[in-house]
Amino acid sequence: MATYDLIIRGGTIIDGSGAPAFEGDVAVSGGVIAAVGKVNGKGIEEIDARGQTVTPGFVDLHTHYDGQVTWGEAISPSSLHGVTTAVMGNCGVGFAPCKPADHDRLIRLMEGVEDIPFPVLAEGLPWAWQSFPDYLDYLSERRFDTDICAQLPHAALRVFVMGDRGANREDATLDDIKAMKELAKEAVLAGAMGFSTSRTLNHRTSDGQPTPTLTASQDELLGIAMGLAEAGRGVLQFVSDFNDPQKEAALLRGLVEKSGRPLSVSLAQADVAPEGWRLLLGAIEAAAADGLPMRAQVAPRPVGVLLGLELTLNPFSAHPVYREIAALPFTERVARLNDADFRARLLADEPSTDNPFLKVMLRSFGKIFQLSDPVDYEPGPERTLKAIAARRGVKPEEAALDLMLERGGRGMLYLPFLNYAQGTLDPIAEMMQSPASLPGLSDGGAHVGMICDGSFTTTMLTHWIRDRHRGAKLSPEFLVHRQARATAEWIGLWDRGLIAPGYRADLNVIDLANLKLHLPEVIHDLPANGRRLMQRASGYTATILKGEITHRDGTPTGARPGRLVRGRQEAPASALAAE
Repeated sequence: MATYDLIIRGGTIIDGSGAPAFEGDVAVSGGVIAAVGKVNGKGIEEIDARGQTVTPGFVDLHTHYDGQVTWGEAISPSSLHGVTTAVMGNCGVGFAPCKPADHDRLIRLMEGVEDIPFPVLAEGLPWAWQSFPDYLDYLSERRFDTDICAQLPHAALRVFVMGDRGANREDATLDDIKAMKELAKEAVLAGAMGFSTSRTLNHRTSDGQPTPTLTASQDELLGIAMGLAEAGRGVLQFVSDFNDPQKEAALLRGLVEKSGRPLSVSLAQADVAPEGWRLLLGAIEAAAADGLPMRAQVAPRPVGVLLGLELTLNPFSAHPVYREIAALPFTERVARLNDADFRARLLADEPSTDNPFLKVMLRSFGKIFQLSDPVDYEPGPERTLKAIAARRGVKPEEAALDLMLERGGRGMLYLPFLNYAQGTLDPIAEMMQSPASLPGLSDGGAHVGMICDGSFTTTMLTHWIRDRHRGAKLSPEFLVHRQARATAEWIGLWDRGLIAPGYRADLNVIDLANLKLHLPEVIHDLPANGRRLMQRASGYTATILKGEITHRDGTPTGARPGRLVRGRQEAPASALAAE
């Protein structure tokens, strides 16, 4: 009788292929899946999965752990939500390549774009590299609770080659483009999974300057893409404002046609143009139908800012009276806000700012919701501050203050600013079901005081499979395929994302009936005692990476089998022989 390292017994297996679920066992030896079906052997360790769901580990295409991986080993919150492979270096921001003189410049960019405070990065980053291959070499010595993949960020590359000219968005010369092309080729040959860039005004440094890549020319982008083409590997990842959707979509299609490299772009519904996403998705679907490797990265819920007294923003952030106490320790601020006299002054005050987000969005009480347990990311209009205030017979500002003072001042509000223009997730359902889309955009590791979307994978399992009541649900086989095999294939990881013999033993055992997202919370575990939002889940019975159990019942085991993945990984020989 065969002996295996691990056997998962009697679970409902959703194997990642999109095929119907089936009951069976999964046996693991040497970090790979050894058998699937009825396993008669014995496991050194066994998990009883009866009544539970067994899936491949999830592959998250869009994270920002570029700094966190240099000082930490837990790739949380993503690793708490079934993710076993995290792809970082998105949106053109990161920390390599970088010359010593530009350290602070790249930190300010990451601070502004991804809301990771300067002191955290300044204290945490070891800067034991200059080139991108050096950065990969540094990471290759480290151990994690997920596998990680790195992409070459355009902003760092541009500043490395062009210095101040690059940071100031001057046009790249032919020599500049040639140098960037060669460095991009070098990076993917060293193991970068691809190249990322940003063309959106939403991405700014902490001192307000647009990202260095905002106005990069088509020649510059094509030159870099051709570096990947010459290497014969690597994907392209873009985020853009699409101010001229047809022109921008044509530019992206042209890059793919000329370079042959796969390209994905962020897609979301904006309030200012609630139907605008359809044009971009249509262009990507047309390109995919023509055989071009283009995909839209889409989110399974609104992209929303969390507002609270412990967080970066709250509805009173622009009020002069609130600014009187903004720098006080949390407990002192809560005490002042509970003081009747101070409270009266604050509620009589008005915002004073030219920032449209602070001035307008934080006063949009018909779009701000209470975030409560159980967490609902498709709330109805009755959950808005405006509606709550009307029921209480108070002004929305007073309701906002009262709700934030709940739980000892840790109450949170939720402001969806993308994907909720019409108060429904029906547009997201359309995006997710497109043959030219992939799940992404979680931003795990970023926006540590404002956004907590590293739990996207759990939302896909709970909301879209089980809990949605305001529209159609989606099948578990479809969603698991998209979040495991489809994402793995896209990034070039052909060795994972399927439950089949020979594939990586990256697996989840999930109590789907009882899977639950908990309320986000603030913890202080970053360098310089930095604060970050954390969201946990219950119902993940086990998460397994390369055959080792990294999490049991949502709690880390301390196992660190995760490594830097360098470049494309081939499918197991057994799978190739079966084709």
